[in-house]
Amino acid sequence: MQLNERLAAYFEWFHMHPELSYEEYETTARIKEILVEEGIEILPYDLETGLVAVVRGERPGPVQALRCDIDGLPIREETGLPYASLCEGKMHACGHDFHITAGIGCAILLKRRKQELAGTVKIIFQPAEESSLGALKILEAGVMEDVDRIWGLHADPTNEVGTLGIREGYVTAAVDRFVVTVKGVGCHGAHPDDGIDPVPVAAAIVQGFQTIVSRNVNAFHPALVSVTRLEAGNTWNVIPEAAVLEGTVRTMDRQDRVLVEKRIRELAENIARAYGAQVKTEWIAGPPATCNDGGMVKESIQIAKVRGLKVVPEESSMGGDDFSFYEKRVPSCYIKVGTGKGQLIHQPGFMVDRKVILGAAEYLAEVLCGE
Repeated sequence: MQLNERLAAYFEWFHMHPELSYEEYETTARIKEILVEEGIEILPYDLETGLVAVVRGERPGPVQALRCDIDGLPIREETGLPYASLCEGKMHACGHDFHITAGIGCAILLKRRKQELAGTVKIIFQPAEESSLGALKILEAGVMEDVDRIWGLHADPTNEVGTLGIREGYVTAAVDRFVVTVKGVGCHGAHPDDGIDPVPVAAAIVQGFQTIVSRNVNAFHPALVSVTRLEAGNTWNVIPEAAVLEGTVRTMDRQDRVLVEKRIRELAENIARAYGAQVKTEWIAGPPATCNDGGMVKESIQIAKVRGLKVVPEESSMGGDDFSFYEKRVPSCYIKVGTGKGQLIHQPGFMVDRKVILGAAEYLAEVLCGE
């Protein structure tokens, strides 16, 4: 069976068997089985899910890595594909099945080219990207300790097959979460003067948060603050004791990230105090922004053009990716791969055109093969 046929079969299997973050046991076992069949070495890192393969070149050179995330999403698939998900309520709606398969294909091609491969390449099949923290499992296992630079890919349903999105600088945002708990004094709904109503306090805090980006952040810096959950009370005639609001912050600039957290804490504290209420603010830091290294971007664009691929400027996204944790350690480049125009990622009708798989694997092998 030709490589493109094998990769198509692998892809269909992964698409039919999605597993959520930290639950990728069957996925990991299947990746390992395929790599062993293909004669690819697997490194003995202590990982519960996910694994790391390696191809050792016969020429001196750096240690490079390719990150391929492997988890699915809790979304009910609505593609109508003959190889649709067999797991109710789960699907590969972010293209990680494609990432896995392209990584396997890249490993196979690099093994074929060991004589011309400069250095060593680790192919990281990373768990739990959708949790925003899966990369930390890889870092904790020591996988990156000898790595000089790392590459990442992501499915892009806004571009056709044969198109790559590549750009220097920031391409994904830092992702942080906040939870604000307002503590008032509950009382009868007919006698609000007997208590401290946390509902208008929470509403005022929400309004205050909307001024952070418009009045505190540089107008030329991408940033957003979204309150996505607001809860208080459980009946119609009782003023509750507490209200909780939760949301997300997205920033590109490191200083903006610090500024927004500071303003969220200040606004919550001071607004609550003005109403006579108390407040507790929790800040849950996620992955930082992903910033593409200029030299790696130039290399990847040059190779793409030699291969006859179309290159467009990679769009910045306020979405995040824990690939950025690697970027804090070594130079990195995160490339968007056109997978055919259609529904966007994280939507039930998202699909990857299988024609992209072999070409993506060949391109990645070419990028990793040079010095």
